[in-house]
Amino acid sequence: MIDLPEGAHMTDLHPISRALLSVSDKTGLIELGKALAARGVELLSTGGSAKTLRDAGLEVRDVADVTGFPEMMDGRVKTLHPGVHGGLLALRDNDEHVAAMEEHNIDAIDLLVVNLYPFEAALARGAEYDEMIENIDIGGPAMIRAAAKNHSFVNVVVDVEDYDALLAELDANDGATSFAFRQTLAQTAYARTGAYDAAVSTWMAGAIGNAAPRRKAVAGTLAQTLRYGENPHQAAAFYTDGSNRAGVATATQHQGKELSYNNINDTDAAFELVSEFSAEDGPAVAIIKHANPCGVAKGATLAEAYKSAFECDQTSAFGGIIALNGELDAETAEAITGIFTEVVIAPSVTDEAKAMFAAKKNLRLLTTGGLADPMAVAETIRQVSGGYLMQNKDNGHITAADLKVVTKVAPTDEQLADLLFAWKVAKHVKSNAIVYVKDGATVGVGAGQMSRVDSALIAATKAQRMADALGLPESLAKGAAVASDAFFPFADGLLEAAAAGASCVIQPGGSMRDDEVIAAADEAGLAMVFTGMRHFRH
Repeated sequence: MIDLPEGAHMTDLHPISRALLSVSDKTGLIELGKALAARGVELLSTGGSAKTLRDAGLEVRDVADVTGFPEMMDGRVKTLHPGVHGGLLALRDNDEHVAAMEEHNIDAIDLLVVNLYPFEAALARGAEYDEMIENIDIGGPAMIRAAAKNHSFVNVVVDVEDYDALLAELDANDGATSFAFRQTLAQTAYARTGAYDAAVSTWMAGAIGNAAPRRKAVAGTLAQTLRYGENPHQAAAFYTDGSNRAGVATATQHQGKELSYNNINDTDAAFELVSEFSAEDGPAVAIIKHANPCGVAKGATLAEAYKSAFECDQTSAFGGIIALNGELDAETAEAITGIFTEVVIAPSVTDEAKAMFAAKKNLRLLTTGGLADPMAVAETIRQVSGGYLMQNKDNGHITAADLKVVTKVAPTDEQLADLLFAWKVAKHVKSNAIVYVKDGATVGVGAGQMSRVDSALIAATKAQRMADALGLPESLAKGAAVASDAFFPFADGLLEAAAAGASCVIQPGGSMRDDEVIAAADEAGLAMVFTGMRHFRH
């Protein structure tokens, strides 16, 4: 039986005498090995890990000496042996287990340090099928699960980030660890193997073309524990999925308070929208409030684009999220500091712009290193009671060649450009969505209404309100292009847009009353095109 510090219960404090270290990521391995050896811990190891430790001058016993078998089959078989798993799984307070260990010369292993083959890294770099298969770890997950199951006695560490915590625990308990500490390590370990298996199964489903596998595993890595969720009484946390897609999850925060749940949600919406406009489209800016755009515009410069976006709805822009599709410069930064803004996100930022924002201590500034690919294949997840809804990300894309002119009047080239701009924005507006655009800038947005007529009316009202605020003689909607994210079921919504002064319309088409809507557009003198694609966003 194991000797414990006086007064300690078997399932509480447990000393570490022997450790097995077998890691793919060798960050911190030497430092950990030295720290354990200095505390009198015997080190076992395999392959490259053993070599790394020996090269650092540490005494290491090979696992092959424990098992009596050499590593074989290109390293596929090395730890799958009773000499290892018995040492991890044996209950130290069970006489039969202890007797079996003595009979078969199995030594207890008190600490397992394993991080797995870099499957996720291979996936991120687009490795071929055979390489992906070789990056599926077998022995590692088996040992991790065994050690985690036996956490009454065994410590299992799967993340480099936990090395310091382990050593601090040993120092606090005279070379032992507490049951609560081992429980925490075990939970982390099971989450790691679960996430690993999720990555493998999700990749394999894609590799074999199974869009809806019988079982779907989803995993994430904690990026931030949030102060609260949408409201102060809701607990929340932010997890990353390891995809490395440019955006809020991978961005660098340069200043400001921690992002809140709502900040993250809105910043993601803003950056995904502005990423619809590549560098070839020219400078573009999106201002988001409550996950909906209150202003989106292109311009000769980012400062000009920001001004146009801001003038779509100056009231809603207060306290909003601003996303840019190019490097944030000093001129644009100066304009942004004119009102209170929660978050600014851009691919990059100049030193001058950074210095200008430094005085705004509460403004969060994020850079992403690039734009998100709006055409990328990805999945979205939404929880419902008792389950999840999963779908492909809406990466639908329309060009001028895809449009069908359905009215007597065809749009001009200028109108066509505004129609396509409005269509891109409408994709990112909550349904029912109506978007008015003029000269490459939104001038009215109607979002999230139960009636498409109401969305059209709200967008028109906002266009008139801003015209009044700017001292203009007529509504900003006069001559504007209008996008509807789904078809007009009746002519009333289209007629509302016509009454506001719209000149052309883009919509999916496909209603039973398309003929009626087309006739109403002709009578109003509107040009209208059908996309054949809708963009519901609930």
